[in-house]
Amino acid sequence: MQQRRIGDRTVSAIGLGAMPLSTKDDRPSREDAVATVHAALDAGVTLIDTADAYARDEAEFGHNEELVAAALASYGGSTDAVLVATKGGHTRRGTDWELDGSPAYLRTACEDSLRRLGVDAIGLYQFHRPDPDTPWEESMGALRQLADDGLVRMVGISNADVAQIDVARSIVGPALASVQNQFSPGWRFSADEVAHCAGHGLAFIPWSPFGGVSAAGSLSASAPAFAEVAEELGVSVYRVTLAWHLAQSDVVVPIPGASRPSSIRDSAAAADLQLTPEQLTRLST
Repeated sequence: MQQRRIGDRTVSAIGLGAMPLSTKDDRPSREDAVATVHAALDAGVTLIDTADAYARDEAEFGHNEELVAAALASYGGSTDAVLVATKGGHTRRGTDWELDGSPAYLRTACEDSLRRLGVDAIGLYQFHRPDPDTPWEESMGALRQLADDGLVRMVGISNADVAQIDVARSIVGPALASVQNQFSPGWRFSADEVAHCAGHGLAFIPWSPFGGVSAAGSLSASAPAFAEVAEELGVSVYRVTLAWHLAQSDVVVPIPGASRPSSIRDSAAAADLQLTPEQLTRLST
């Protein structure tokens, strides 16, 4: 598979967004969820994105991290090249999503994630979302401290604008490796952040790369050119969408969600799909 960089690590150009394995109303059984992670690894995926808050509710907090750890531990092949990226800063109250970006909370959350993942240091630890009750600078200082103390190897931020990225760069320093924002054919409002990351050597990890649609027909309706190109190439509209993401910049590393082995196999194949300049022009309008 085509490779890309996150900080000092080389990863597959397509990652696995593990969130649906824990948060979907009709989420797969544990056996099927593990099979999905294994299918990703078999397809050459070496980036898995998770978060402590990915669970049905507060009582299951940490479900996704524990699931990913179990899937990696039970995989028959080597997982040495796999980068697990997790997040902290979101909390759960019942089924509601809340925020806590305070340094004390981020330290505790990181330590809990270390335990659930069964590692000495987290490969990529991402601040999940800005907390309006905590100054951004304080949250960034907490991430810098986690890196300085060796609890995390690299730091990422999520749902950040250009100004917040620059503050993070100034405080976190060289440990800052990535930005994870929403970006898709139907949601291109992070284009400035993509360009900013490219200019500063930061990986850009688009979440919800398909725009949150659940069927090819839905994506076709919102972005008909993608369906047209998919039909021309004889591939899924999802594969075309991920190839479009990769063509935006060599710092882009999409993390499509998957809850079935067949889904992540199809997504992983996008790394080898070449779109023509004419097709990219049609997809970019």
